[in-house]
Amino acid sequence: MGDWSMPIGSLGEEVVARLCELLDNAGRGWRKLAELAGAEKRFKCSAEELEMCSLKVLEPRGSPTQCLLQLLAERDCTLRYLLGCLERMGHEQACRVLSSAVQDMIRITVQPESQVVAEGTQVSLTCCATGPPGLTYQWFCGRQEVPGATSPELLINTATLAGQPEWYICRVNCGATFTFSRWAHVQVEKSSSPSSASGYCLTMAGLQILQQPRPCRLAEGDTLALECRAIGNPPPQYQWFRNRRPVEGAQAPQLQPPALSCWQVKLVTTAERGSYSCRVFNLFHEVWSQEVDVEIVLGALQPMPGGDAMHGVPDIPSATGPRLFTSGGSWPEGDGGSLEHGSPGQLYATDKVALLIGNMHYLHHKQLQAPIVDVHALGALLRQLDFKVVSLLDLRKAEMQMAVDEFLLLLDKGVYGATTPTRAAPAQGELGGFMLVESWGAARQGAGAGRSGDATMSPPCNLPSVPPAGLLYYAGHGYENFGNSFMVPIDAPSAYTSEHCLCVQRVLREMQQRRTGLNIFLLDMCRKRNLNDDVIPQVGVLEVTANIVFGYATCADAEAYELSQGELSNGIFVTFLKRWLMEDEKITVLLDKVAEDMGTLEITRGRQALELRSNLSDRRALTDPICPPGQDESSARNLQWAKAHVLPESRHLRFDCGVSVQLGFAAEFSNIMIIYTRVVAAPKDITNCEARLMDIPEELDVDLKCTNKESPEEVGSPLAPVWSLGCPSCCLYSRICGLQKLQQELAFTICLQYRYQGMDDFVEERQRVNVGRPLIAKLNLQRAASPSPPHSPLFSSPPRSWGVVGSPWVNTPEENLSPEGPSSHTL
Repeated sequence: MGDWSMPIGSLGEEVVARLCELLDNAGRGWRKLAELAGAEKRFKCSAEELEMCSLKVLEPRGSPTQCLLQLLAERDCTLRYLLGCLERMGHEQACRVLSSAVQDMIRITVQPESQVVAEGTQVSLTCCATGPPGLTYQWFCGRQEVPGATSPELLINTATLAGQPEWYICRVNCGATFTFSRWAHVQVEKSSSPSSASGYCLTMAGLQILQQPRPCRLAEGDTLALECRAIGNPPPQYQWFRNRRPVEGAQAPQLQPPALSCWQVKLVTTAERGSYSCRVFNLFHEVWSQEVDVEIVLGALQPMPGGDAMHGVPDIPSATGPRLFTSGGSWPEGDGGSLEHGSPGQLYATDKVALLIGNMHYLHHKQLQAPIVDVHALGALLRQLDFKVVSLLDLRKAEMQMAVDEFLLLLDKGVYGATTPTRAAPAQGELGGFMLVESWGAARQGAGAGRSGDATMSPPCNLPSVPPAGLLYYAGHGYENFGNSFMVPIDAPSAYTSEHCLCVQRVLREMQQRRTGLNIFLLDMCRKRNLNDDVIPQVGVLEVTANIVFGYATCADAEAYELSQGELSNGIFVTFLKRWLMEDEKITVLLDKVAEDMGTLEITRGRQALELRSNLSDRRALTDPICPPGQDESSARNLQWAKAHVLPESRHLRFDCGVSVQLGFAAEFSNIMIIYTRVVAAPKDITNCEARLMDIPEELDVDLKCTNKESPEEVGSPLAPVWSLGCPSCCLYSRICGLQKLQQELAFTICLQYRYQGMDDFVEERQRVNVGRPLIAKLNLQRAASPSPPHSPLFSSPPRSWGVVGSPWVNTPEENLSPEGPSSHTL
């Protein structure tokens, strides 16, 4: 019996092609299917979407039915619902095609699990599937078939794997139909303890700690690193404790092979003194590490010879697994937002929405490094607090304006609005928080699939609630004139004025008009005076709402700094903010703690200090639970938000030579996507086969030198160690930036290069691929490429000609903190 609850996207290409043949007509065709499917509101297509489908007939291989099925797949339409629509149409032939396909569909019911084992033990991986009679199995180690491994269970001798992690995957076939399991990672550990050598039996001991944390004595400003290594089956998880109380956010990741937990705190202060231990546990057992003392002594930071004073391991929040950072977590999978009733005075928000903007690569100004790291870290933490998060890097003015416009559409009465302008921050992935669609198996949603991203929400409630919360975080160049703050887009001219920038106070006024319950602005930028700009903007009168919080990374007429961390950088503000962001405190109390923490950093004392401005009266916190007002209102907001987070479906490409190639996709941010290709099947007489990405649209920001790379680290992303955790090493990776600039659907070419045995020359085959408008491109932000009308609410002053101003003033405060460069703004 087939599984009718599976999504439409699980249909194979041959089945979709057959349905397109049957329904691409004017009678009982795709338009009738769209009409019947629209009986359920979430599947109803707009007039624009129907027109887009109809125009597919003008394309050489275009199909209106395929376009419609793609739209339904994006809205999680099931095969059962599609069958019901076809039955109501009376299209018996289409029903037979779909029913036959579902009966023949292969579904993995038991996935192989990653394991960490001791050397000398035997490892068993299991993959079970349901489907038509005659299913066959074949295991692979990386790209290579495992000889004789044709049963659901694979037994591995770990004696040959010591110290070398291996990836395993199982292919399940029925004739020409096949599917892959997810990847399983096997890590074999050598123990330094004689008692835990080859005689160690996981089934008896359950868990064993191989490496204990060690005590340490540090100076203020150093990096604290504690490590605990363990093995077990099921794989171990970790929780660090300080003074026998759990450390917030220090749980072990699940996306990495969970062999090692490395807990790190950079720029330590005396607040980190104490006794530390680690709880190691799995489904059946738990053990504790030894307790060690960490001593922090007062003292000035000393520059390291030949390097930066703040040199250290980059603090990137990971999802859940071996590497732990106090700076944040992942985008956890949620439970649909179930509501727990708190104390009688508990406040609830109807929704929580955050826009994170990080500008780094300026065309006419000093480029920044920290925004990519900061935006990623904050996005991961806010998702854990059930915020809907849109994170964008490197926006021009028109794009920033349209991003704010779309952000305002998510706000309504009762929403907590958080706007965070940041210096540019690293991409999620949107994974620590990344959205992954793996082309070799079931789609896995990472960061972008957190609780705040679930389409289903809690039922409406009658508890005391406040309007939505809006949070805006901005990281990048900025300035402040006459009490108004301005965010500088990446295309601002060298002598920019308010005409070329976005005024934060105007954004606030627009948020007030949406009747948001809490308006938070976190501005990680400089606030120096802009000598080129002598216009006093007429913002208008702000309402007295008692729900506004401004957190400035620095004081008025001062600068904000980055910390140089080798290849990565953190802003001072976010370095301390992420330590406190998860606290269940009134937001103003939380920011006060951040300010106190920042004040302990010796190298920025007297140069940068957090400034808090607020008229907040109620005890409103970022941790306030969500109580949606009603299905219609929340569904509309969810749909608008979901548009910016839809990745293309993974797919198979079959070439004439018999080679099968799979495409996979991941999202770092809402406007940055990773595309990776993988050859999954090839005839035996073909060797040296690879699939490369070509002909990428020119309007996108793509460094061709960093495309089609064999390792994620080569694509030019500092976050590659995070989003690549769930990806095998046998792919070619390409990083596509600036999706907001996409003017049409994203189309590119897959070029297959291969060579037959005994031949020296390579043969090429090409296929054109169209993946629609992925992620933020669906919102069509590029439609605002031309200047807005004079009375656009986000213009900070009436348009005027760009006068030539003498003594050009350039705001370059967010430079790397370094002991060198006496004439610069660095430390």
